[in-house]
Amino acid sequence: MPIIQHLVVETFGKHVGKHQERLQVTDLKSGATVVEAPLLHLESVLIGSRGISISADAIAACTERGIPINFLDGHGTPFAALYSAGLTGTVLTRRAQLQALCDGRGRAVAAAFCIGKLRNQSNLLRYMAKYRKEVAPDIYDELRQLATEVLDHVAEIERLGGQTADDIRFELLSAEGRGAQRYWQGFRLLLKDSHDWPGRQTQGANDPVNAALNYGYGILYGQVERTAVLAGLDPYAGFLHVDRSGKPSLVLDLIEEFRAAAVDRAILSVINKGGTLANDERGRLDEPTRKLIAERVLERLDSPVRYAGKQNTLLTVMQAQARHLAVFLRGDRPEYEPFIANW
Repeated sequence: MPIIQHLVVETFGKHVGKHQERLQVTDLKSGATVVEAPLLHLESVLIGSRGISISADAIAACTERGIPINFLDGHGTPFAALYSAGLTGTVLTRRAQLQALCDGRGRAVAAAFCIGKLRNQSNLLRYMAKYRKEVAPDIYDELRQLATEVLDHVAEIERLGGQTADDIRFELLSAEGRGAQRYWQGFRLLLKDSHDWPGRQTQGANDPVNAALNYGYGILYGQVERTAVLAGLDPYAGFLHVDRSGKPSLVLDLIEEFRAAAVDRAILSVINKGGTLANDERGRLDEPTRKLIAERVLERLDSPVRYAGKQNTLLTVMQAQARHLAVFLRGDRPEYEPFIANW
């Protein structure tokens, strides 16, 4: 039986149940077993479409072992996550988190999230540019220029005043947005000519590239939410993103410094290695594409990166960053430094 660390179920009409010490995916129509995943090795379960059922026994087995179950719709929008109820019991960290919104700690982490995102976007453009230095020198030069222009907005953020996150939120989001415009211009240059990309679009995007990015971010979202919960943080009390009922603002904060490393690079790899991104008749990513994107993003999360002087998986780095944030907010760490990927 193969070792499965991340169980991805994205086909309508499937059922996830528990059989002995493993999760078993069966086809409801034929009753045939599609895949079996031993609980011993399992790290996460992703339900990547509607029309998929899961048993109470499977849910209990996962929560007892700390295995998160994340649910996405066909567009990659997360709509539920299941964890052990005991993971939400931390109080001291959450009190500190809420208090930090009104002082310099909140301001510091809001700026750090933006800086981390922009630096990682710039670094990805530089990394991808080096492969075009000989074969496409004009594109190489343009990518390097755009990477530098993204970093200009980091310097802009570092010059901001203000005492709280509320004081500088508008300026932060403005700088981040203008930096993102330069980044997505570079991203367009990295796509093969066969992709007529309209530019970055978020919810409701119908073109395969944007749909793939959105689906990938949905997968990353579930992993980031888990790291926040495990660190004792409140996923709904953010600093950069404003509070709104039902909006997991802190998850949207924490995800920023990992988008380029975990998802953007994975999507570019799929496209530039000849992978097919396709929509179904409803304008959503078809089943093979969703499966491909899930596999590649999860592979990126399991890939080693340099962090704190050592090689760690990207998922381990995400967990460490959430813990560092919690420790900083409690006053036991002098600063929160965003993760910067260097390739």
